Amino acid sequence: MLLWTVVLFFVPCLGKIVWLNLRAWPDPVFEGDTLTLQCQGRRNAAVSRVTFYKDGKSLQFSKDSQTLSVGPATVKNSGRYWCSGQVTYGPFTDMQISRITMVQVQELFLPPVLSTVPSSDPREGSPVTLRCETMLHPQRSALRLLFSFYKEGHVLQDGGLHPELCIPGAQDGDSGLYWCKAAPEGGRVQKQSPQLEIRVRAPVSRPLLTLRPRPSGLAVGDIVELLCEVQRGSPPILYSFYLDGKILGNHSAPHGGAVSFLFPVMSKQHAGNYSCQAENSVSKESSGPETLSVDGPLVLSTPTSSNWLVPWLPASLLGVMVIAAALLGYFRPWRKNGPLPPQNLPPAPSGEQHSLCAKVHYQNKKEEGVIYSAVRTTSNSEARPAESTSREKDNSVIYTEVRCPQLGEVPAKRLNMRSRTHRDPLGDRDEVLYW
Repeated sequence: MLLWTVVLFFVPCLGKIVWLNLRAWPDPVFEGDTLTLQCQGRRNAAVSRVTFYKDGKSLQFSKDSQTLSVGPATVKNSGRYWCSGQVTYGPFTDMQISRITMVQVQELFLPPVLSTVPSSDPREGSPVTLRCETMLHPQRSALRLLFSFYKEGHVLQDGGLHPELCIPGAQDGDSGLYWCKAAPEGGRVQKQSPQLEIRVRAPVSRPLLTLRPRPSGLAVGDIVELLCEVQRGSPPILYSFYLDGKILGNHSAPHGGAVSFLFPVMSKQHAGNYSCQAENSVSKESSGPETLSVDGPLVLSTPTSSNWLVPWLPASLLGVMVIAAALLGYFRPWRKNGPLPPQNLPPAPSGEQHSLCAKVHYQNKKEEGVIYSAVRTTSNSEARPAESTSREKDNSVIYTEVRCPQLGEVPAKRLNMRSRTHRDPLGDRDEVLYW
């Protein structure tokens, strides 16, 4: 009777008490360790039909085993674990679920990083050091790591204690993709670094310049190709083309190879010594000169700002003279035509003297026999010094056109002369225009 009373006392509590417990060891757990999970019954209760779970997914089901081995452990094994099973306690049996247990797998060492000293693009012939860098967890700092180096699938060093690998003199063939691996001595964990590209920079060789189609005997209008090429040198390569030391242009070859420069022969000025220059980040070299000769007639070059004005200069002067004559006619109207007095001009009153200056200009060869002249008269008064201080010197400019006889033409009689006179505004003389 007493036994049944105890059983009835515990029956209501069977569903409320957590009868299962999940245990994980070792604790803490590191990469490479064997992680073990055990589903235990409370108060030594029998457990059967156990299922293990991680993050809501079933891992394993066993009718009799209460233990699950997970190893070697990695960071991916971290997560939330629990178990379920059939618990038998006395005469009672029920399905129970354990509480959640958090498992955090610690990194044994950081992923390695491959670096180069002094740089990842060394100059050809210079030494390069590969360095595989990582760090152990402080709780496992006593472990020793082994380092391996690889280049595009080939093993350069396997399982060495030294984290560095030296290349004494880098060559063009040493360019490629490198990486390294680190692993604890006697351990089952290894980590690989990201790939690192090493590009050994080789200086450019002396370029070879080729002229096509031929370096001599070219005619005006032919197309010339300048082909510049180096046999070796790390890209990108910049090619420059020169004529008698003056640059014509440049082109870049991002991936190396030859570069050509095309131009049409416009005149004999394109003849001369051509050369090219190749340059990369390491060095630059120049080719030998190639002489280009041009046959055929000269071709006028494009007018420059100076020679473009030459043909228009006479026309511009003519326009200026026409405008000046029009203005003179507007402000000083001519008198009516009249016969020229046969006698000479009377002397100026009060001792005035007239000086006459003439300038002759042949306007154009097309206007045969036509001469334009400008006659300037100036009066100087020596008898009236008082007036000279108060009145400026009188002067006039007369423009005329004189038609000369043609070559071989003899005039039958004397030239008829006509005059136009204009009274000076000061009123003391006339201006005479002869035709």
